[in-house]
Amino acid sequence: LSLFEGDQNAFYDATDELRMSKIGKHFIAGLLAHAKEITAVTNQWVNSYKRLIPGFEAPVYISWASRNRSPMVRIPNANEVGTRLEMRSTDPTANPYLLLSACLKAGLTGIKEGKLPMAPVTSNLFEMTDDERKELGIKPLPSTLHNAIKAFKEDEVIKSAFSEHIVDSFLEMKETEWALYTQSVSEWEVKRYFNY
Repeated sequence: LSLFEGDQNAFYDATDELRMSKIGKHFIAGLLAHAKEITAVTNQWVNSYKRLIPGFEAPVYISWASRNRSPMVRIPNANEVGTRLEMRSTDPTANPYLLLSACLKAGLTGIKEGKLPMAPVTSNLFEMTDDERKELGIKPLPSTLHNAIKAFKEDEVIKSAFSEHIVDSFLEMKETEWALYTQSVSEWEVKRYFNY
């Protein structure tokens, strides 16, 4: 994600230690504040949550950093034109239109509210203890589609990024998917519990 005001990259500030402007930091704050709710959109499938597991490549903790790859939001390159943000928790199968709408709504809300994010994380989040992450105010993303749907349903800001029809259709589709998933028995379960 990047944001421009005319030809100027709104996320870039040469005087900042991380080369990230206040607008960029406000945008990050909005993404982090609505991260749980956005997850239903960025990780739309039941299987999306099988990659959101601590210790693997995809981040599972709501945080940000510049060079560190374990947080959810990362600034991969901070130069005048190329300064941008990566949403590293996003599943590659996400609908890009819904994804961009939700992320823009969260980020622009962060700019409007003028809040700053927590301090950037310099340590590997997967090597921290739960207590260390808690002390830094770092919370996990939803671990299932069900929990992400619940968070999405409660967030009026993120829902307002879409028409009522889109919200209703999206929730109906995702709740049906979750119900079908919970009612099915996988081959793993059969092998694990029936030993045949």
